[in-house]
Amino acid sequence: MTCPRQYNAAADLLDHNIEEGHGGKVAFIDPGRSLTYDALQAASCKMANLLADLRIKSETRIAMLMLHTVNFPIVFWGAVRAGVVPVCLNTLLTTQQYEYMLSDSRAEALFVSDALLPAVEPILPNLKFLQHIVVVGGDAGDYRSFDDLLLAAADAFETADTCADETAFWLYSSGSTGDPKGVRHVHSSPRYVAQHYGRGILGIRHDDVCFSAAKLFFAYGLGAGMAVPMSVGATTILLPDRPTPQSVLELLHRHQPTIFFGVPTLYAAMLANPDCTPANSSARLRLCVSAGEALPADVGVTWKERIGVDILDGIGSTEMLHVFLSNRPDDVRYGTSGKPFDGYELRLVNENAQDVGTHEIGELLVCGGSAADGYWNQREKSRATFEGAWVRTGDKYVRDGEGYYHYCGRTDDMFKVSGRWVSPFEVEQALVSHPSVLEAAVVAKQDSKGLVKPKAFVVLNNGVDRDGLFETLKVHVKSSVGAWKYPRWIEFVSALPKTATGKIQRFKLREGLS
Repeated sequence: MTCPRQYNAAADLLDHNIEEGHGGKVAFIDPGRSLTYDALQAASCKMANLLADLRIKSETRIAMLMLHTVNFPIVFWGAVRAGVVPVCLNTLLTTQQYEYMLSDSRAEALFVSDALLPAVEPILPNLKFLQHIVVVGGDAGDYRSFDDLLLAAADAFETADTCADETAFWLYSSGSTGDPKGVRHVHSSPRYVAQHYGRGILGIRHDDVCFSAAKLFFAYGLGAGMAVPMSVGATTILLPDRPTPQSVLELLHRHQPTIFFGVPTLYAAMLANPDCTPANSSARLRLCVSAGEALPADVGVTWKERIGVDILDGIGSTEMLHVFLSNRPDDVRYGTSGKPFDGYELRLVNENAQDVGTHEIGELLVCGGSAADGYWNQREKSRATFEGAWVRTGDKYVRDGEGYYHYCGRTDDMFKVSGRWVSPFEVEQALVSHPSVLEAAVVAKQDSKGLVKPKAFVVLNNGVDRDGLFETLKVHVKSSVGAWKYPRWIEFVSALPKTATGKIQRFKLREGLS
């Protein structure tokens, strides 16, 4: 499917479902209500008129700080329909981070869930570009009410005649260093993801019911919860709260989805919950998906044994919008990120930008039609990441003789011991394969002689006695991945620092080393 030059993502991913007779099909369900494709189309037209009533022009940016309810797709697709650019903000950040992103994006309007208003209210007077604050749900107080504005807006709206290469929406990267970067995605990218990953890998169907624990304001969640299911008129279940093993299991059991999108830390936490059984899950599950961070092989194997459904592990990025390297339903190799699939090309290169051979470590570069149009006002960083058609991922990989890609770690996380590369992820996989360990993170630390060695931070399963476990885990790692890779220090902790997407923040652990 080629994308015409004059193209609006809302007209395709939303309106085509009505044109094909699926308007009465439920598109989204949250704990309070459901929304059919007909109703979403009508609400998105009213949302587009709402923006016109506020005198928000095409190509102008609005910010969305919204919980995971049916109002999210209404605001998002209404803005896209109008040619206005929604900037999706993570709901788990600090007031200072919101001040930076709202100022950096120059958003003229902020659509904020009432429960999240206290996080931004102190800094609203500081935002010189912000003209409108619209509260979604609950009592709007002194601000504009989304419900009232939407009700007053006209019904009919002629979809903006946008270009396929025009910026449709922004996502902010959750970079581990420095301020987050505004990543600009174009109208054609969601369709590209739906075609090549949704149909090519998942085989997404009209009768699928999808549930993504990753939120819609993340690249992974936006693809899993909107682009992929909407491309075929499937249904998406939304969970406004932060996902916990218990809340996810309850939702799986109540709504019986066919596809579940999770992250490695959530799968591991669910497996540690004694209630995680097929009887308490969805009897209709046909696929489980993992992205955001590499899935430890032991977690995948245990999930398959316990639940009876494979986890398709893959890798994507905010810059590429969604997964571009993945296992397949008929070809799952745990401990790997799978193989490339149609629509994307991959390279592994060394420090001199030369391609490396089989079984050699290299940085992963990807080329594909869902790549972002660059970072906002970050010229140097854009040039360092977007090299023509190729995008640098910052991930180190090894390609084996059968073509499977094995994750080694982020470029900044890799280190050498006795002149040989150590993959933190490989050591972490070995640690979590021990029955006493729930989670682990490994970083480089200098010993008393100034030599670099691995240090592990370990979260134990409930009720495990740590006495004597240091030596036991060292021996376990030695026998699993190699004598020189075992951790010289192990610190037992109650939790690991993570991003809102569940990625371990190893840089925080490194900063805490003496």
